[in-house]
Amino acid sequence: MRYLQSMLLALLLCLPGLPAFAAMDDADAVAIATRLLDHVEAGEYEAATAEFSPQMKAALGADKLAAVQQQLAAAGRQTSRDAPKVSTQSGMTVVVVRIHREQASVDATIAIDGDGKVAGLHYAPAAQPPTEAPAAAIDTTYSERDFAVGDGERALPGTLAMPKAAGADAAVPAVVLVHGSGPQDRDETVGPNRPFLDIARGLAAQGIAVLRYDKRSKARPQDYAGGQVTVDSETTEDAVVAVAALRNVPGVDPARVFVLGHSLGAMMAPRIAAQSGHVAGLVLLAAPARPLLDILVEQNIRLAVLDDAKTSDEEAAAIARLKGQVAAIRAGDEIAPGDTPLGQPVAYWRSTETVDPVAEAKAIAVPMLVLQGAQDIQVVDADWQRWKGGFHDTPDVAFKLYPTLNHFGIAVESEQGLAQYQQPGHVDPGLIADVARWIQARSTD
Repeated sequence: MRYLQSMLLALLLCLPGLPAFAAMDDADAVAIATRLLDHVEAGEYEAATAEFSPQMKAALGADKLAAVQQQLAAAGRQTSRDAPKVSTQSGMTVVVVRIHREQASVDATIAIDGDGKVAGLHYAPAAQPPTEAPAAAIDTTYSERDFAVGDGERALPGTLAMPKAAGADAAVPAVVLVHGSGPQDRDETVGPNRPFLDIARGLAAQGIAVLRYDKRSKARPQDYAGGQVTVDSETTEDAVVAVAALRNVPGVDPARVFVLGHSLGAMMAPRIAAQSGHVAGLVLLAAPARPLLDILVEQNIRLAVLDDAKTSDEEAAAIARLKGQVAAIRAGDEIAPGDTPLGQPVAYWRSTETVDPVAEAKAIAVPMLVLQGAQDIQVVDADWQRWKGGFHDTPDVAFKLYPTLNHFGIAVESEQGLAQYQQPGHVDPGLIADVARWIQARSTD
């Protein structure tokens, strides 16, 4: 079921750094991409790699391609494909084909060089049609405007929700929202749900300014060319810049800027506060407390039985392979490109091993509100208990468990699997109200 974990995180399977070549004819590129996908679906992995470039063969040989197909097959049999879409990027001809399977749809992106060789292959959850967030009602107590996080070409686009009552004589508290794993937009869109949009507008309506922004892996993936990505360059560094930018907004009290982190963003929130030095408090929603590699293995074991209450031979093999990859990373072994969990660079996973969020939170000693949904299938009770064990007797740390909420703070029925992320819903208003009350209370201390 590793494919389903990839679906949750929307992470790269295999797309090496692409050198520039002359783009080839569109029809020829579509034919190459179609042959590749046909061979993969038929289990003809040697034939599928016949048109790979030498670099691709080294990164994604027949055995690894078979493992990728096993991940895809976890979403059921293929039912159809959409017509290919062709574009030219960095001198490559790029073909995108949407593949529909029984339980999910994925986009296959195939990059083809001027010699007619496949130079990149990337599977990701089918992209949602781009839509703008609905405009806030004109009679609301807040307004929204575009806001850049950072300067120059590396700046990230964002949105600032600002209470209309804010001003020089009535400065308001403010919050930076920090995303979970993967290339997230400013609303943290998952299927039909936009939890960060819900949270931002819910808090702004209660007198709190909120900054949300597109994650760098979403807005500027080219900044990670060559696999130069760590958990800090993915999350921490931009969040620190966002805190500094928000503190300089007229009408925002620079002494009352908070960070609300979700999932990975919650895990990194203590480090964000430490590096910033100007964070008044942290709100942690669905916060991992243990090493990400351990959680990744647990998630795959759990997801394997969610759909049919059993672990197939293919799923067991994928889990065993993942455990071997984790062991190799921790042993400091040399690891071939593409032979890592979710295809992420070794340096990324080793950077996550340096994170101990509970210890880092103890070191900074800022007020915290820790929130957890009891129906969360990604960050679970073991993490919740570790946070409680670390801070149960700390006056400035509060905890709340929500019996019916999932990983995104949305109410679900019990024992739902990944299908819950495709069901429309909204972040629980009670959770948002709890956050607003806690921030306002800290603001008057």
